Parts: sequence; C-alpha cells; structure tokens
Amino acid sequence: MGGLWDLFIKFIQDGLVFFYNFSGSLGFANYGIAIILLTVFIKLLLYPLTVKQIKSTKAMQEMQPRMKALQEKYKNDKVRLQQEMANLYKETGFNPLSGCLPLVLQMPIMIGIFYALRDFDYGGITPVFLWVSNLAQPDPIYVMPVVSALTTLVQTYQTMPNADGQNKIMLYFMPLFIGYISLQFPAGLVLYWIVTNLLQIAQQTYMNYQEKKA
Repeated sequence: MGGLWDLFIKFIQDGLVFFYNFSGSLGFANYGIAIILLTVFIKLLLYPLTVKQIKSTKAMQEMQPRMKALQEKYKNDKVRLQQEMANLYKETGFNPLSGCLPLVLQMPIMIGIFYALRDFDYGGITPVFLWVSNLAQPDPIYVMPVVSALTTLVQTYQTMPNADGQNKIMLYFMPLFIGYISLQFPAGLVLYWIVTNLLQIAQQTYMNYQEKKA
C-alpha cells in the first residue's frame, strides 16, 4: 500500500510540475498559478462525486424535520423507529450511504494532495506568488489563513444553511480550525484549500440556481 500511496503522491507532484511548465510556456512560469490550475483540474475530475455528495446532503437536510418527528414519536420503541425510518427512506428514495460514498472516495485523494503539496520540492526555485515570497513557507502577513477561514465558513454555511445544535457548533468551529492550522502550513497548501473552497462555493451556487430555475 505504501508503494501505491507514494506513487499517487508523485503523480500529484508531477502534475504540479506539468502545470508549472505549462504556465512557463505561456510566458509566466509560476508555482502559484500551477497550484491553481492543478486544483481546477482535480476539481473537474471529482465533479461527479461532488454533485452526488451535495445532492445527498441537501436531501438529508430536507428530511431532517420528518426524521426528528419519527425519533420523537418512537423514542421508546427502537425497533419501530428503525422500521419507520426504513419506510421513510423507501418512500423518498433516499439512500443514507449515497452521501458517504462520494466523500469516502474523495478523502484519500484530498489527503494525498495535502502530502504532495506539503512535501513538494521546488527544486531550488523560490516559489513567489503575489505578496507571498515563498509558497513553501507560511504566509508572513496571514492573509491566506484569514481567507481560508472565511471561504470555509461560506462553504460550510452553504452545506448547512439551517444548522442547529452540534451542526451549528461545527459551522463556526471548522472555519476557525482551518484558519488556525493555515497559520502553520505552507502557503502553497493554503492556496490549494482556498481555490478548492471557491470552486465548491461556485458549484453549490450554480446548483442552487439551477434548482430554483427548474
């Protein structure tokens, strides 16, 4: 497994080099641009899985009131509760595993990208991007950590617009956590996270628009 994992990480890193050379062929070789292009490419590959995950999450949110009503009604009868929940899933055509599978498939890819960018060897080149003098080091003026936190907040809110209870805690905890760890991560990795969030926000906005239009 270690060999396959290392091969996958090398594949991601080779992809970053490819997009760096591609940006060079356009006359502005830059690893920041390369990270953005790599992120867009990966997001396009994962688009079908992301759509399934978003739809499943939305369906689960719409079912929450009915699920809570059943849980309250049959709180003292676990067997009946399971039967009624199964009937609800059958009636709505919802599969609880449908939202987990896309996420499970995406997680190894996301983790691989994390390690690939965190440990990437820029080959003696100082990767400058905008105000960041070195993408291999944390953002010295903390702009990227703040943006990563804000984009995570927007993306999480889109996923859980009616969050309550523990979900509401997660709504605010996750952005703060991402912003905090971004203070210590290489700016190149944080840039990847920001672009991923922006693409996810755009995709969710587009899907919401299409739904309202329909």
